[in-house]
Amino acid sequence: MAGVGEHLSRVRALYKGILKLHRGLPLQMQALGDQYVKEEFRRHKDAQKQEVDVFMNEWTKYYVVLAKQLGPKRKFKTVGENLSPELLDNFNNEQMGQLKELLEAATTPPEQATGTKENS
Repeated sequence: MAGVGEHLSRVRALYKGILKLHRGLPLQMQALGDQYVKEEFRRHKDAQKQEVDVFMNEWTKYYVVLAKQLGPKRKFKTVGENLSPELLDNFNNEQMGQLKELLEAATTPPEQATGTKENS
């Protein structure tokens, strides 16, 4: 099955490329982004082909946008872009919950984020 090996190679290349791009982000954003990427790629390890196609397409778009925003011809000081209402309409409840958690983690000041979790 050469197709499976080729697919795994593409997934690994995208994963490593995204983590490499994250090195250009501020440290807090890099840590949050790396954690999120690792969890999402793990979560989709055994996904169905249709889900994998959408997953790879969206993460490839993310890679391209971030590469442009962090590249040498950087025109903007901010990174990222807003999600369209159409895309948000396609999110299921679990995805909306993940998005809310990501928003909270991204907007919580570092001093509050470290002081609110109890040691287990």
